[in-house]
Amino acid sequence: MAKSELQKLEDGEWYKLTDQEVANRKINSATLCRDFNAIPENQPDKQEAKAREIFGSAGKNLIVHSRLNVDYGKNIHIGDNFLSNYNLTILDIAPVNIGDNVWIGPNTDIYTVNHPLTAKGRKQRLGIGKVVNIGNDVWIGGHCTICPGVTIGNGAVIAAGAVVTKDIPDNVLVGGVPAKVIKKIEQ
Repeated sequence: MAKSELQKLEDGEWYKLTDQEVANRKINSATLCRDFNAIPENQPDKQEAKAREIFGSAGKNLIVHSRLNVDYGKNIHIGDNFLSNYNLTILDIAPVNIGDNVWIGPNTDIYTVNHPLTAKGRKQRLGIGKVVNIGNDVWIGGHCTICPGVTIGNGAVIAAGAVVTKDIPDNVLVGGVPAKVIKKIEQ
């Protein structure tokens, strides 16, 4: 029996973006994000409750400012003491695992979905999901991009404007496009 496109997606294989079962996962999250983004900033308890409805799991002390946009939501797992500033986008076709004590600056994007380099593959509307892991005690500055399949180590700091395309070790400051280690951080 052939795998469904959703099963291919979940198994980390190339899948068709246009598949209805895949597309249906986005419908609910789009509605929930719209509702979240309509909550005034002076109602943080309501924002937290709606964010918990969107995410797969979240620990204590969850702070998420609007605008929040996710692909699915249920693939996002967040530890304790999380802070996200304005305009966070997480394309969570694959899981996004975020540790404890993580701060994310404004206008940051986290992507798990990738597409073929070839025009032929893109014309076939293919995608592939790759898990993103963010360790404990990480600070991601504003206007950062975290690419599919990346792991960010514990205690890392991602400088504003960085594009993270490869794994980042523990306790380093990285910056640039693509992000490179600038220095070791002594904890």
